[in-house]
Amino acid sequence: MEKDLSYYVGLPYNYIVQHIPDDGGGYYFSKVLELDGCHSDGATKEEALESLREAMEGWLETKLEFGDPIPEPVNQNDYSGKFLVRLPKSLHQRLSIEAEKEGVSLNQYALYKLSR
Repeated sequence: MEKDLSYYVGLPYNYIVQHIPDDGGGYYFSKVLELDGCHSDGATKEEALESLREAMEGWLETKLEFGDPIPEPVNQNDYSGKFLVRLPKSLHQRLSIEAEKEGVSLNQYALYKLSR
């Protein structure tokens, strides 16, 4: 299969849309996680996504035109859900104590802290 614009546009890329508050009430910022620098915005979530689709096409067209590599979407199944983090003993101690106070495991407490 030829990897042309329609090929890449049809792939299940991962998007993020987030509300950005400002003095005028805010706007929505959107980006494609795998495509560095491919982002847009809009007054509503829908506008931000539509604008992102247009930006994505332009981003991909430019990469194809110059023969630059284009990353393909990452799949959640490519990840085990585990990673190792080394930290100072003092931080390990503090987090363990805080987890115990909350009545949860250190892993659960770390997950809670990371997800905030």
